[in-house]
Amino acid sequence: MSREPLLRVENLKTYFRTPEGVARAVDGVSFEISPGETFALVGESGCGKSVTALSIMQLVPQPAGYHAGGEVWLDGREITRLPEPEKRRLRGSVVAMIFQDPMSALNPVFTVGFQLTEAIRAHRRVSRREAWRLAVELLRSVHLPDPQERMQAYPHQLSGGMKQRVMIAMALAAEPKLLIADEPTTALDVTVQAQILDLIAELQARLGMAVLLITHDLGIVREQADRVAVMYAGKIVEETTTERLFERPSHPYTQGLFASLPSMQKRGYRLSAIPGAVPSATRYPEGCRFAGRCPAAMERCHLEEPPLLSLEENHRAACWLHAATSEEAVIKPTAGPLFVQTLQPIQANNSPETTPLVRVEGLKTWFPIRRGLLRRTVAYVRAVDGVSLSVPRGKTLAIVGESGCGKTTLGKSILRLVEPTAGRVWFDGEELTQLPRRALNRRRGRFQIVFQDPYASLDPRMRVGEILTEGMKAQRRGGRTDAERMERARQLLDRVGLDGSAVDRYPHEFSGGQRQRIAIARALAVEPEFLVCDEPTSALDVSVQAQILNLLKDLQDDLGLAYLFITHDLSVVEYLADEVAVMYLGRIVEQGRTEELFRHPRHPYTQALLEAIPKPDATGRLRLRLEGDVPSPVRPPAGCPFHPRCPERFGPCAERYPERVFFSPTHVAHCHLYAEEAEERRTDVGSAPERDPDPG
Repeated sequence: MSREPLLRVENLKTYFRTPEGVARAVDGVSFEISPGETFALVGESGCGKSVTALSIMQLVPQPAGYHAGGEVWLDGREITRLPEPEKRRLRGSVVAMIFQDPMSALNPVFTVGFQLTEAIRAHRRVSRREAWRLAVELLRSVHLPDPQERMQAYPHQLSGGMKQRVMIAMALAAEPKLLIADEPTTALDVTVQAQILDLIAELQARLGMAVLLITHDLGIVREQADRVAVMYAGKIVEETTTERLFERPSHPYTQGLFASLPSMQKRGYRLSAIPGAVPSATRYPEGCRFAGRCPAAMERCHLEEPPLLSLEENHRAACWLHAATSEEAVIKPTAGPLFVQTLQPIQANNSPETTPLVRVEGLKTWFPIRRGLLRRTVAYVRAVDGVSLSVPRGKTLAIVGESGCGKTTLGKSILRLVEPTAGRVWFDGEELTQLPRRALNRRRGRFQIVFQDPYASLDPRMRVGEILTEGMKAQRRGGRTDAERMERARQLLDRVGLDGSAVDRYPHEFSGGQRQRIAIARALAVEPEFLVCDEPTSALDVSVQAQILNLLKDLQDDLGLAYLFITHDLSVVEYLADEVAVMYLGRIVEQGRTEELFRHPRHPYTQALLEAIPKPDATGRLRLRLEGDVPSPVRPPAGCPFHPRCPERFGPCAERYPERVFFSPTHVAHCHLYAEEAEERRTDVGSAPERDPDPG
């Protein structure tokens, strides 16, 4: 690795003009990246990570954004003062960027082939025919299946993982020396995430690129990065090697991020969430910007801003607790954690509840595909294809699987927000699937849903108080008068950790975590007994995620709520769920208690999901990679739907769907690998348990 840095950022400042004043998004950031090195920037949303990347690319939106100071040296040239044509030549040929949301970065009205060839011809003097050939090779190099066919596709016709691969191919069109990856795997399934990260590492090794990785996932940092900088409120507060950061995090903020991570070991305890939120870039406090949230803050922290202090070789932290000259310095970098993680037990409902609050049998939800002038049905999308499960009162059943497996459709079908095609759903002994629409609406107060995107599910034209009282009026809950219902709304906001004055504000005035709390409060407004939580923490920072998970556990303890928790984040499942159902292409392929499934996964698909989790405490590379994407639910494979991707497949897998095999009274899987054991297991277990997990 060369000693001369490829990128050197010195005291970079990028500000924005806003109605509230000047927002100091990046406020004096310095770091270096050498050729072939992976450097990670981590921190919560609003800390300035993405603006730092845009500043390096010289893509800060103007006139609101502007370069307020500092220098950016790229490949030996200071680029902030270059003319715009010269900056355009650098983008792509020297530095390229993978943006966080590939759908917004790809033009929806042009094909993938058109956009790729335009990117190639912008930096290489080649004909359109040659550009097309090179584009196909690029798609092949990023392991996109059927690259010739994908060249003709539009972005909306590709899955999330495919769009991300196209973005990587565009970034590599001119073989840049520095690749900036801004949250390249946010909201992707763990299997697709593993493929994307492996791809970036493979291309980096082949091309000798440097990589600036921006993420809030500490597991990804552990696997991918050589060095790490932790960013908070526009500044870097800690910088060191990856190994040292994970062994000895020294800044209280860094330790707070680690303490917020959910895990199996923390089951039954509250997560140590960092209190409060990142301060607004227009109103940074005096002194240390983290002092208001820091459990070890001293008087000096509120008065003086700490510089980056050298703790040992290649390790710096901006904290007065490490200042050798400070009379108040009481903790050395080797003296243990500053952010004390106090595990507070949760008085969870541990009763062996067997009577299900919600019971589902043989549920199918197929969507017709109609074509022609007569709109004839020519095929069906088999989103949910025969699912059976149950959720006891006061317990949490997690539904996990890749995008396209039917998890969200299952949740909506259970609540009849989407009408099932077949099957039966019981709630508290009453069959919902046979209820007339008017009778069903009268019962909706007993079961609610928290949607994945709270901003899209909250009406932007309504104040929070109106959003919360709307359901109360419809279900005749919360009081007889508007004043009583509004008081109930204030109590709900206080219950989810928000100030009651928020009733007079609009959704856009809140952060993502706060909007998710409002969505939970809206669901609670009608006093439900059952909540479907659809990816409620998928795009949240670990600190905000910890706050939401603590809230859900507290509500379950206090109100006895039952949760159907839909997610692809298996670390959250480890911490939160009592039972897990693994879903693949509309069917449940394995189900069991959380401890059983995580310690002894049986189905190859479950094993692949667990192997793909990037873990902060991992010591080696991942062993198993799941190739390809979920097949189309319009034409599911014959036999076991997983067999085209299964590394263990053999003859019967392509011929017939496997019978269920019991490994314990609560742990079952559908897999031909255990077919010889099936009869023996059934004999040992006896008759099937009352809570039948068979997907039918």
